[in-house]
Amino acid sequence: MQPDPFRLRLSALMGFLAIALGAAGAHGGVHDKLKATGELAHWETAVQYHLPHAVVLLLLTLFASSKPAMIWAWRMVLAGIFLFSGSLYVLAYTGTKWLGAVTPLGGLSLMIGWALVAVSAKGK
Repeated sequence: MQPDPFRLRLSALMGFLAIALGAAGAHGGVHDKLKATGELAHWETAVQYHLPHAVVLLLLTLFASSKPAMIWAWRMVLAGIFLFSGSLYVLAYTGTKWLGAVTPLGGLSLMIGWALVAVSAKGK
């Protein structure tokens, strides 16, 4: 069975963005701003979770069956990247502190994604 082209492209885009945002936070103007405002740690945490979960998206796209639980696992991991890492990126760059309340929802989404992988992996 061929991987879903949409999920494959979106998974690749998430990996690309993880590298680009990681590099932006490590060099140049974005780095300087984050360091000056004391928000570099938030940015680094966002990247630390974003990149490996982008790889998880890719693996789920390439190797996971079309079981509904695996499709939902992919969706939850994607939502987790947006909510967890995305809220931290925006919080770090803009200083919008209320986004800290969104971050745990992203962590919960990531955990649900992993739990769905575990449930889907049960024996036949």
